[in-house]
Amino acid sequence: MNLPNRLTLFRVLTIPFFVLFMEFEIFSDFDKYIAVTLFIIASITDALDGHIARKYNLVTNFGKFMDPLADKLLVCAALICLNGRMPAWIIVVIISRELIISGFRIIAADNGVVIAASYWGKVKTVFQMIMIIWLILDLNKFIEGFIHIPIYNIIGDILIYISLLLTVISMIDYFIKNKQVLKENK
Repeated sequence: MNLPNRLTLFRVLTIPFFVLFMEFEIFSDFDKYIAVTLFIIASITDALDGHIARKYNLVTNFGKFMDPLADKLLVCAALICLNGRMPAWIIVVIISRELIISGFRIIAADNGVVIAASYWGKVKTVFQMIMIIWLILDLNKFIEGFIHIPIYNIIGDILIYISLLLTVISMIDYFIKNKQVLKENK
């Protein structure tokens, strides 16, 4: 197994630990910071594995399939952990898109077609990861004893809606560019 694929698997393996620190109080006030650190490390591996794979010609069908799936698992786990900080319907739309595109990829693979991540899919993932980091940090809670910064929540809301918009755009883009996959194989 090459390095990019190992990084992808590492990203998947960080998810249970990320969820553990998001959901349970183990180290009191530090849990969210451990969780966000794990999320950032996992997010960085997303950029690294693709860069290394392309630069050293290590692109594999496994990587084309697992890399976006690892991103989906990481983002979906984070969104579920953030339930309550963002509207549930937005979480449902984002997770639904991820499941639909995963199903679409399975149909494509069954037809011998591997669908790599698109530009819109990559931009969507970057914005979702930034949004998740922003929401986990929730600096207003950290500094609430000192000062309240209302703009922090506004920026969080803006990131939520940009992520939602990019989610919908990227799904439409996948279907338009790959509509031949949905046609019956004769």
